Amino acid sequence: MYVSLTTTTAPVEDLTFLLHKHPARAHTRKLSVGAVSVVCTELTDERCTVALALEVDPIGLLRGQGAAMESFTLGQYVNDRPYVASSLLTGAIRGVYGTALAGTCEARPERVSAPLVLEIHLPTVACAGGAQLIQRLFEPLGWAVSARALPLDPEVPEWGDSEIFDVRLSGTAVLQQALQQLTILLPVLDDAKHYWVDHTENDKLLRHGGDWLAAHPERELILRRFLRHQRNLIDAAAAADTSSATAATDATDAIEGGGAQSVGDPDRGSATTGTRQPSLARERRDAVHAELTRLGAASVLDMGCGQGALLAPLARDPRITRLVGADVSARALAQAARRLGLDGARDGASDGAPEAIREKVGLIQSSLTYRDDRLRGFDAMVLMEVVEHLDPERLPVLEQTVFADARPGHVIVTTPNVEYNAAYPGLAPGELRNHDHRFEWTRAEFAAWADRVALAHGYTVALAGIGPEADGLGQSTQMATFTRGGTT
Repeated sequence: MYVSLTTTTAPVEDLTFLLHKHPARAHTRKLSVGAVSVVCTELTDERCTVALALEVDPIGLLRGQGAAMESFTLGQYVNDRPYVASSLLTGAIRGVYGTALAGTCEARPERVSAPLVLEIHLPTVACAGGAQLIQRLFEPLGWAVSARALPLDPEVPEWGDSEIFDVRLSGTAVLQQALQQLTILLPVLDDAKHYWVDHTENDKLLRHGGDWLAAHPERELILRRFLRHQRNLIDAAAAADTSSATAATDATDAIEGGGAQSVGDPDRGSATTGTRQPSLARERRDAVHAELTRLGAASVLDMGCGQGALLAPLARDPRITRLVGADVSARALAQAARRLGLDGARDGASDGAPEAIREKVGLIQSSLTYRDDRLRGFDAMVLMEVVEHLDPERLPVLEQTVFADARPGHVIVTTPNVEYNAAYPGLAPGELRNHDHRFEWTRAEFAAWADRVALAHGYTVALAGIGPEADGLGQSTQMATFTRGGTT
C-alpha cells in the first residue's frame, strides 16, 4: 500500500524537512506488520513529492490481532489487507511521520504552522460506502476529492467495480493537520482495524481530531467507525468533546475538588464554622478576573474559553467593553453561546442576553497553534488552564501565536502546579490531574518558561499562586501575568 504527498508551495523542499526525511536517501523501518519505506520521488524547483510504501508481512499479520476476526475461515489467508490503505497504513504514518504529526521541526519551525498547497494520492483505498462517503468525509475539511472506483478485474469488465478506489485529495492545509486527518479517516473509510480497539483510541481522537473533528458534519459516523462500534467508547468520546483542549477541565476540577483536608481542600468547607468555601475552579476565575481589573483591561480575549465559565462573569463587568471567547471546538462555543444567552431571540426576548451583552461579547473558532489576525488588538489575553493540554513540542508555536503575532498588552496564564498533586489523595504518585494533560510544571519549571518567553518577546512577567497552599508544595494553581514592554 502506498501514499504520496506533493507540494508546489515554495520552497518545495520544506516538505522533506517537515517530514524529517532527507530527499537523497531512502528511509526504511521495520514494523510489526511489515516494512515501510519513505522516498522523495520528485524534487524540482516547482514540485516535491514524498512517497510512503508499506510492504505487509502476511505471516506477521496473521499472527496479529487482525486475524482474530477471521479465524477458522479462508479470510485469514486470503484478504486485501496487504494491498489497500487501511489502519495498517495509518500505523505506518504514525510510525515514520510521528514528528510531523506532533508538529515539530527544529530545522524549519516557522513552517510547521504554514499552510501548503498539497496533493495526497492513495492509489488503493478500501471504502465501505463508495465514492460519496470519501467526499462526505474529506470535502468538509477543504479538500477537493477525486475518487475513481477500480474494477474487480480489468480483464472482465462485466464484473463491475470493486470497493477499492484511487483517491486524490487536493487543497491547502497545514501538513500536520493533513496527516492527522488521514490517520483518523482512513480506518473510518475501511470500517475495520487490524488491532484491538480500547480506550486508547479515544486518546488518539483527542490528539489528532482536536482542531477539526467536533465541527465535522459526519462526526457521529467517524466516532462510530473509528471506535469499531463499541458503544461505551463512543459515549465516552462524545462526552469528552474530542476537539476541545479545555473539554477535560470538569474532570480536572473533580480531582482538585477532592483535595486533602489536611492541606486545604479546594472544594472545601470550614471545619469550625461549617461554611462552604469557593471551589478551586471558582477561585481561579475570580483571581483572573481580579487581575484583569488590576491591569485595567477593557478588551479581553479568553483563548480556550471552553463552555464560557470565565466569559460569564466578565460579560457582566461594565469595565470590560469588548470580550471575545475563542476555542477550537464548535461544540464548546455553542455551549458557551447558550450559557451567555447569545443563542436566544433578540429584541428583548426573555431567553436571550441583553443587547448590551450581545454588542460587546463575541465567540470565534480559532486555535493557539495557527496565526489568526482576529486575535490581535486586545488589552489582555487569558489562557486559563490551557497550555498543559498541548504537547510540549507545540509550545514554541503557541509562543509565536500569542506573544509575537497577536501580541496583546497583557497575557495571563494559569496552569496546575504539579508539586501540589501530592496533596490530592485521589492521585497516584506521578499521575497528572487529567488524562488530557500533556505535562504539568513545577513552580521552577513554570518560572523558567515564563522568564524565557518574556525576555524573548519584550514582556515582563510576575508570578502568583491561586488556591490552597501546602507546606513545601506551594499553591494548587500557578499564574503568570505578562506585560508588554512595561512593569506588572
